[in-house]
Amino acid sequence: MKKKIAVFGLICLTGAFLGGCAAGDEQPVSVTESAVNVSENENTGLDDESNSQQDSETDSQSESKEKTELSDGVYTVDFDTDSTMFHVNEACEGKGTLTVENGTMTVHISLTSKNIVNLYPGLAEDAQKEGAELLVPTEDTVTYSDGMTEEVYGFDVPVPVLGEEFDLALIGTKEVWYDHKVKVSNPVPSGEEKMQTTGFDQLEDGDYTVQFDFEGGSGKASIQSPATIHVLQGTVTAVLEWSSPNYDYMIVDGEKYLPVNTEGNSVFEIPVSTFDEPVKVIGDTVAMSKPHEIEYILTFHSDSVKPVE
Repeated sequence: MKKKIAVFGLICLTGAFLGGCAAGDEQPVSVTESAVNVSENENTGLDDESNSQQDSETDSQSESKEKTELSDGVYTVDFDTDSTMFHVNEACEGKGTLTVENGTMTVHISLTSKNIVNLYPGLAEDAQKEGAELLVPTEDTVTYSDGMTEEVYGFDVPVPVLGEEFDLALIGTKEVWYDHKVKVSNPVPSGEEKMQTTGFDQLEDGDYTVQFDFEGGSGKASIQSPATIHVLQGTVTAVLEWSSPNYDYMIVDGEKYLPVNTEGNSVFEIPVSTFDEPVKVIGDTVAMSKPHEIEYILTFHSDSVKPVE
C-alpha cells in the first residue's frame, strides 16, 4: 500500500513538472510573436523615415536643378577637368565663357596649344563610330600677364548640366582618343549682364566723371583722376589721360588700344567692364631704351560717378 501511494505521488509530481515546462513553452512563443510585431512596427517606422529622407533628397535635387537654370545670356564659368594635361589656357585662369540661349548651354574654352585637334561630347569609343559629330576647333588669341600673345585652339562645348561632371573625349595630333571628365560651375554674368550687376543699367546715356584708384609701375607715370566716361546703350568707355606722352598703346582684356590723340600726353579710350573691382590693364611705354609693357590696376568707384555739367 505504501508503495502504491509513493508511485501515485511520483506520478503526480511528474505531471506537475511536465505541466510546468509546457506553461514555460507558451510564454516564449508569446514573447516571440510580440517581438515580431514590434520588429515589424519598427521596420515600418524605418521605412517611413527612409521614404521621408528620399523625398527630402528629391526635393533638394529639384531645388538644386532649379538653381542651375540660367536666363539667356553670357556668363563666366569655372571649367575643371580630371587631368593636368587637358585644361584651359593659363591666361584664362581656369575660366570659360558660357552662352545660354533658349535653355541650351554652350561653353567656349581656350586651350594651351594646338595639340588637341578635336573634342567629342561623350565617350572616346562613341567618338570613333561612323557618323559621330566631332567638335571643330576655333583659332583663339590669348594674352598672358606679361603682354605676350599666342594663337591656340578653342572649342565650343555643349554643357548638359552645371555643377556636375560629364564626359568629354579628345584626340590629339597623335590620333589617339582619350576619355575625360569635365565640370562647368559657378556662373557669373559677364558682358552686358555683368554691367547690370555693377550699376551700369542705372546710368542714362551721356557723359560722366568718375574717380578711380591707380596702382602699378614705378610711380613715375600716372593717369589723371577723375576721368570722363561715356555711356551709350549700356556700354561704358573711359577716356584716360596719362601724365606722359610716351605711351603708344594699352591692352585691356586682351585687346590693344591706340592713343586717340597725336600731341601732348597720351590719351586712350578704353572699355569699362565693372565698377568697384580691380581691373588689370597694360600700358606700353617708349620712354626707356626700348618699348616696355607695364601692368597697372585700375579701380573705378561707382559712388563717385557724376554727370558732366
